[in-house]
Parts: sequence; structure tokens; C-alpha cells
Amino acid sequence: MDKRLRNRILAWFGGLIAFFLLLVVLLYVFRSRVLDYTIERVIAKVENKYPVDFSIGSAEFVDWNTVQLTDIALVPHGLDTLFTTGSVQARVSVGSIFRGRILFQRLEVINGYLTAVKRDDVTNFGFLFKDENEAAAEPVDTTEGRNYGKLLNRVIETAFENVPDQVDFKNLNASYVSNNREIDVKMPYLLMDDGHIDTELSIRADSIVNNMRVTGTIDPDNYRIATSLYGFDDNGIQLPYIKEKLDGEVAFDTLHLSLEDKEFRNNKLTVRGSAMVDDLIINHPKLATEDIHVTESAVDYVVTLGPDLYVIDSLTEVRVNKAKANLYASYQNKDAKIIDLKVKTEQVAANDFFESLPQGLFENLEGIRAQGQLQYDLNFHVNMDSLEQVVFNSDLDASEDFKILEWGNTDIEKINRSFSHTVYEYGEPVRTFTVGPSNNFYSPIHEISPYLRNAVLTAEDAGFYSHSGFHEEAFRQAIIKNLKEGEFARGGSTISMQLVKNVFLTRKKTIARKVEEAIIVWMIENLDLVSKNRMFEVYLNIIEWGPDVYGAKDASRFYFGKQPSELNLAEAIFLTSIIPSPKRYRASFDSQGNLRSHKSGYYRLIGGNMRRRGLISQEEYENLYPNVTLYGRARDLIVTDPDTATYIEEDTSQYEMETIDLLNF
Repeated sequence: MDKRLRNRILAWFGGLIAFFLLLVVLLYVFRSRVLDYTIERVIAKVENKYPVDFSIGSAEFVDWNTVQLTDIALVPHGLDTLFTTGSVQARVSVGSIFRGRILFQRLEVINGYLTAVKRDDVTNFGFLFKDENEAAAEPVDTTEGRNYGKLLNRVIETAFENVPDQVDFKNLNASYVSNNREIDVKMPYLLMDDGHIDTELSIRADSIVNNMRVTGTIDPDNYRIATSLYGFDDNGIQLPYIKEKLDGEVAFDTLHLSLEDKEFRNNKLTVRGSAMVDDLIINHPKLATEDIHVTESAVDYVVTLGPDLYVIDSLTEVRVNKAKANLYASYQNKDAKIIDLKVKTEQVAANDFFESLPQGLFENLEGIRAQGQLQYDLNFHVNMDSLEQVVFNSDLDASEDFKILEWGNTDIEKINRSFSHTVYEYGEPVRTFTVGPSNNFYSPIHEISPYLRNAVLTAEDAGFYSHSGFHEEAFRQAIIKNLKEGEFARGGSTISMQLVKNVFLTRKKTIARKVEEAIIVWMIENLDLVSKNRMFEVYLNIIEWGPDVYGAKDASRFYFGKQPSELNLAEAIFLTSIIPSPKRYRASFDSQGNLRSHKSGYYRLIGGNMRRRGLISQEEYENLYPNVTLYGRARDLIVTDPDTATYIEEDTSQYEMETIDLLNF
């Protein structure tokens, strides 16, 4: 190489190195000014966006590309401090210094304190969720219900917009304080690194403390997050305030939760994702009397929230152990309260169905083994402004080869044989007797007066011999009545359902008991496990008819000193009238032992229905008189003025309401 050329190249490289060194010196000299400028811009940006005072006590380089910030505080105007931290170390992009605006690449936050405060309706954090595009002076439409979709969308976007790429918290503390609530969260560490999350935390909410680890991934740009929560101790993870708000308890071992997509359009938010819970424990007195244990449950959800609108889309799939179902539910409250619920399953193996039933929910069904397939469909619709138009359809279908191979805890077919029956009141056993010929108070169905058999069928379940255990119209009417009265006032039970309730279940009104009752009735009726006559015979021999009075023979003797085959029409209708409320038997009589006037309406109703169905003749109906002659123990308990024999005249002004309440369609 030419010597002059070589010297020129060396001179050029030397100049480049000198220039680079000069830049480095200048960068080192002026980087503090660039840092100050960056800090000023950050503070200005935060304070311009939010009504807060944002302060940083000091900021300085501790090495070539590391900045330490101290005494950081975020204080909303006129409110309690929201966030403080003693020290933040940030790794700096060298290239950003050359560009005159420092970019922090990794943050290490030590001793951070986030304190959310709510006093009455004033919070020190609400400003974070306000829509900056809305004009402050825009009038509020008080006629429009609250749009929780819009609110949730703001929460999601605010949370994701403030997710740093790389941050390492050490000793991060968060708390929420209101007039009646206090929550404390302690995190020894929280690591977020390129979309990965890892933390341990202890959450105290009132008297409940949860210790857990959380891991997962997050993609802020696409509003995606997938997390897993693991309980550290034997108590698992308990949901707070369930006892206080709902009188129940919920706990689980592990929760996997994801948000996969969100879309806000036409003032409605739609979110999609999934959740899976391991070892879920639920306890609520209206669900079941014991803990409900679900080994594994999952849901793939599609949920839409809007103005007065809450929808779980039909694409939502719920899984409980091995059983799966598609769920659709909606609640609209704009012009009227409208509720829709649909549940649909594909065909599921019968064994999978029974094995998937949560432990503690259906005691009598645990351990059943079966073959074949099952499929379930439910359709429920109600407009609260038009209750008479309630829609209720519930169908459980079985394949032709469906069969019970082995009973579990309870042999449902025991009804076909003599069996021991225990009566419970308030969960405690009060009497046990044999349902069968060995019991002197047992009456075969042919030894019970046709008047009593037909009166009971007319009043309790006129379609007993023709339906398959359920009367959907009766159940629909029960729903209407319960919605009108705002409580569980009527159950819509058939004789089949009442029999199952008395023989196999407790008297406690829980959702589990009602579902278990329906499943057992379905098996009895659809598998022809028990004949209709046998079911009706057992029913008439176990139902309550007064103080420690069970069965038709006991009732006939108690009230009239007769055998059940000897009952006349008036006596049969009286006995039928007290089936819904046997403990109120004395209320049917005055002090002379005469039936009270309101009973006359019931007699006309039942007698008239029996006549129309051809169960009694016109002459028997015309001769039907609403009175009976008490005898024996009942007379001793009821008659307190035996010297007066005057019969009180009828007063039928209330009879229609009384009889409608008594009848179980």
C-alpha cells in the first residue's frame, strides 16, 4: 500500500476515534442536563394528563448507564397521597442520551407504597379511569343506566397502558381504605420482564389472609394476559366478603385466568378469555347443606357489557370435571327487566355425567355407574313487566342404551320393597317406621278409599298417571308466583317429586336438593324403576297429616276413628286440604270442631273438579257438605267448647285466594 494512503487512513481513523472520545466526554459532561430535561418532561406530561402533583426528589447517574431516582410521590390535588417510593434505579439507553431525551429501559423500585382511599364518594384514584376525550362540562344523562362495559374498558386500557417492559419491584405494598373496608397487599417482589410476570403476595381483606404466588405473561399492545394463582397454604385461596355479602364461602387451590381479546364498539365491551379452577370449594346454605367440592372446573367465556346490558354469549363453554355445556345468559334493564338463560350440552357419556357431579352436592347420586349417553337442554325467558309470558323448557334425554349399572350411596329402587323411612324436621330425625306390610299402619292402595285417592290426585297432581314426573306448566306457574312475591312461595311439585323429596331428601330448600330431586324423578319415571301405583301407594303411606301422624291409615284413625277404606267424600276432601300444611291442622276448625267457613270454597273447588273429571257423580257433588265429625285424638286436641253444637255459617269471601295457595298445580 502506498505510504501516503496508509498515513491518510490512519489519520482518518485517528480523527474518528478522537471525535468519538470527544462525544463521550461531552455525553458524560452533559448527560446530567439531559437527565434533568427528561425528568422535567416526565413530570410535565403526568401533571398535564392528570390533576396531580408529581415530584421526584433527586435524580443522578450512579454509573455509566444507571440512574437513581429518590423520594418519588404522586399526590392528587387536595387528596391523599396515591403513591410514594424511596428509591428507583433505572437502566438508561445510551443512544437515547445522544438523542437528547433519556429512555429508561429497566426499573428497579424499592419500598413502593400504593394507597387507594375512598371516603364516601370521593377517591384519590378515580381520575385514572376518567375518559380524557369526554368534555368535563358535558351534561350527564341521568336517565341512562350505568355502562359497566365502558367503565371496565377504561380500567383495562388504563392498566395495560401503564405496564412497563421491564421492572423489578422489591417490597411493594398496596392498600385500599374506605369507610367500611380495608385491604392490604404485600409483595416481597414483583418481576416483569419482557412480558413475563412473577410475584409472591400476601393479601389481607378484613379477617381473611391469602398467601399466593402469581406467574404469567402479558401483552399490553393487544390487551392480552394469562396468569396463574397458586395458594401457598392448606387453606387455599379464599374469596373475601362472600360471607358478608352472600352468606357463603368460596375457596380454591389454583386459578388460571386469561384475557385473550377485548373489543369496545357501539358503547359495548366484549371480552374473551378462559378460566380454570382446581379444587374449588363452595359453601352456601341455599346451594347445599355441605361443602361443594369441584375437582376441576373451567370456562371459555365471551362476555358483553353495555348500557343496561349484561350478556354471556352462547359461545361460552362451561366444564365441570368431565361434563361440558354451552351457556347463554343475558340481563337487559333498559325499558324492562328481561332475563334469558339457555343451557345446552352435547351427548355426554352417562358415567362421565355422574362422575362429574360435584362432591357434597348430590349425596344420593354419588357412586352411580351407568352406560349410554345423556343430553340436556334448558330454555328460560322472563320479562319482569309481563310475568305471565314466562318461558320454561327443561329436557334431559337419554340414548336407547342408557341404563343404571350400579347404584351408589342410595338404592333408588328400594321403593319397590319394604323399607325403613325416617322423618326429619329441621334436619333432625323425629320418627322412623317401616313402609310395608309389617307395619300395622301400612295400607295397600286398594284399601284406601277411592274418594281419598281421587281427591289427593285432583288437588296435588291431576296428571300424575299421564306425565313423566314433571309438569312444566305447573313449574312455570310456580316461577311466576315466586317472582311476583319475591320469595320461594311455590315449588310446582308433582306427586313424583314430593315422593322423592320425602323418601330420599331433606326438607331444606336448597338448589342442590331441587336439582337432585329432579334427577332422581327423571330416573324413576324414564327408566320405569317404580310403577305409578306403587309410587302413589308409598306416597299415601308416608306423607304427614298432623301431629306425629303419617300415612292414610294413621290419619283416618286420628281424625275419624276409621279405616282409610271407610272414608266418605267430605272426610277425604278435608284430609286432602291439610296436605300442604299439616302442622296447621287445627286452623281448619273452630272451638266446636266445625270446619271454618273458608273451607267451603276449597270443597266446591275440589268437588267440582272431581265431578268434571267423572270421579264423583252429580248427585254426590250436590250432596257434598263442607263439614266432618271429629273422633278420638283429634277431637280431644281440637274441640275446646264441647257443649256448643251450633254450626257457624259459611263465609266464602276469601276462599278463592285460600284455595289457589293450597293447590299445587
